[in-house]
Amino acid sequence: MEYRVTATRIDAGGPIARPSDGEGHVGTDLAGRPDAFNPVELTLTALAACMIKGVERVAPMLDFAFDAVEIALGADRQDAPPRITRIRDDIRVTTKESDRRLSLLHRNVLKYETISDTCAGAAPLEGRIARV
Repeated sequence: MEYRVTATRIDAGGPIARPSDGEGHVGTDLAGRPDAFNPVELTLTALAACMIKGVERVAPMLDFAFDAVEIALGADRQDAPPRITRIRDDIRVTTKESDRRLSLLHRNVLKYETISDTCAGAAPLEGRIARV
């Protein structure tokens, strides 16, 4: 598979990224831009989307019943050299499944998803899953 995104710098405020038919503002302004995702937030957004997609993909295979999923992510960054040193996930699932089944779902989501695997190869991915 191949994925493509085009990003064009419009002005000093930041570029616009265009995947397929959509569009989103990216915050590259050195002063910050509260109405746009900065590069780290984009990475975390991709990871959160991947995890939610993973839950949706894995749940039928595990016969795992759920109503909703919420994912909160945090990242620690060092300055020299600039890199993410750790990513933390907090996954909340609205379900009546057991703790053991929740843990199984979490392992599958972290192990078999493209962005999760990519991020885990670059920085430790730590977290927890809990029932709501």
